[in-house]
Amino acid sequence: MTNSERKGTGLFFGIAAYTIWGLLPLFWHYLHKASAFEILAHRGVWSLLLCVILLAFLKKLKGTIAIFRQPRTLALLALTSFLLTINWGVYIWSVSVNRIVEASLGYYITPLVSVTFGVLVLRERLRRMQWIAVSIAAIGVFTLTFEYGAFPWIAFVLAVTWSSYSLLKKALQLGALEGISIETLFALLPNLVYLTLIESQHRAQFGLSLGFSVLLAFAGVATVIPLLLFNGATTRLPLTMTGLLQYITPTIMFMV
Repeated sequence: MTNSERKGTGLFFGIAAYTIWGLLPLFWHYLHKASAFEILAHRGVWSLLLCVILLAFLKKLKGTIAIFRQPRTLALLALTSFLLTINWGVYIWSVSVNRIVEASLGYYITPLVSVTFGVLVLRERLRRMQWIAVSIAAIGVFTLTFEYGAFPWIAFVLAVTWSSYSLLKKALQLGALEGISIETLFALLPNLVYLTLIESQHRAQFGLSLGFSVLLAFAGVATVIPLLLFNGATTRLPLTMTGLLQYITPTIMFMV
């Protein structure tokens, strides 16, 4: 595969991932009966199950297990798992309490943070038109933030956690499926503990109806597919480019 073909594939993966993420609030809305933390826990558990099935089907289990003999890689994956969990939790909670505008603002701020990381940390260079686009976006974001009338902490948490996650994934250069599998594995124990706790307290929504339980389980599919696409994009494109593509998500979120 030539460099041009590689970038083209990465561009397709990135556009697909951000489009799916832009549409996901419609799906999360149907899960409003469950608490944000129950959704988060199920999202992690079912994502891991799907990843294990895919690893077995693609015969990548052995290679994934070998990663556990790489302490530095494991430490970075533990950190990306933490960042991803915080990002997911804050995002789902914001949607569940109808603070979608602030969540959307976070996804307008995120590209600016990602581009900053790409330029300052990875020493990536922006072309003149990209600088112009970033400058216009920055003015727009600052205007929206000012008009919001309060410090948009949800937006900044989403922006910093996701941009940091993107930066670390770019540095890892690990297979998308292998990386996501280990990230969700790190979060498995707290997820299971929480689900067991709410079940014992009769607060769990899972199992009360077949349809809703299927939707909660499908959260794993809704999580893994765009993450695989995103990870495929990060290994093929500069962080500055994947950052600019992120504007697809909040634009769709505002439209729907």
